[in-house]
Formats: sequence, structure tokens, C-alpha cells
Amino acid sequence: MFALPFFRRDLPALKGDRVTLRVPFTNDYREWAAVRGESRAFLEPWEPRWTPDELDRTAWRLRISRYREDYAQGTAIAFFIFEKSSGKLAGGITLGNIRHGVSQSGHIGYWIGERFGGRGLMTDAVKVVAPFAFDTLRLHRIEAACIPDNIRSIRVLEKAGFRREGLLRSYLRINGIWQDHYLYARIADDPPAAGTKD
Repeated sequence: MFALPFFRRDLPALKGDRVTLRVPFTNDYREWAAVRGESRAFLEPWEPRWTPDELDRTAWRLRISRYREDYAQGTAIAFFIFEKSSGKLAGGITLGNIRHGVSQSGHIGYWIGERFGGRGLMTDAVKVVAPFAFDTLRLHRIEAACIPDNIRSIRVLEKAGFRREGLLRSYLRINGIWQDHYLYARIADDPPAAGTKD
């Protein structure tokens, strides 16, 4: 559980140079479904297989409920990524599998809509989440797993100061196939990523 007094329901938005991150609200459904729907072919190779009701409002309500439950239990916090210049929902980033005690670690996962790719928004989002994880949540280590063919994601992590630590064989079932993943990590006392103040 998050045992720190600053973890409140009114968690402030996190701001980067190009993005603003905030927790998802129920009324984000329409914009979320539109971005995900138009980006389906772009996202599917890198995600667990989509369910037939993936973008339905009922599935959305369950997703929001899970976000709230994970947050209340202190195991994860999900953010939506908004492009600062337009105010539009561009993607999402989650700090999950949060463990305290001797581990003090978490794992990030993210997605971005196809039309927002290549603008540096995800790199900015990862750079914003890292100091939040280290300074606010007092984590020591954050990890990310990336399919070796996902060159864009590899670039994001490396630009955000993550280091490749190894290969996880047959690690996650992505789009119906068990896939190897590179393991990337950043620890609290690593030097700040270029262009960040953490």
C-alpha cells in the first residue's frame, strides 16, 4: 500500500515540456476509444491480444474500476498522456507492479496513438514519470520490458535514461504469441536523462 501522506485522490497532474499526465476519468471514454480505435493496427503488434469488446463502454467501466482498485491498493497508478499544445489525449502510461519493502520497485508500460507517434511525447512522459516514481513514491528502481523489434520503444527508454540489462525469454504473451523482451531499468541514483531536471 502507498503509506505516504501525499497520495490523495486529488493527485495533481504531472507536467513535462510537451505533455501533461493525469489519472483517467470516466468521462475520458469517448476520446480514449477514438484514439485506441483509430490506432488499432499500430498498437496490436505490441500489446496483449485485444478482446472483442475492447473498446466497449462496459469494458471501459471495468478498466476504470481496475485503475481505481490498483491505485487504492497501492500496486499501480495509471496516467493518461495529453499533448500540451493541443490538449488532446495522446496515450497512456502506467507505473504498475509497485513493490515496497526490500524491493522498492515498479514497472512502466505505455501506449501512444498512431497520429501522436514520432513527436517525442512518450519520451517526455517517461521522463516525467521517473522523478515521480523516485521522489514521490520513494521507489529505488523502475523497469520496463520491450520486444526487441520495437525500435521506437527502445529509443524512448534509452532517451529517458533507462539501461538495457538483459533478455527475458518468452516473457509476455503479446498479440497471442509468447515473446522475448529486453529488460530495461533505471535506478534512483542513475544520472538524470538528458533534458530533465530530476
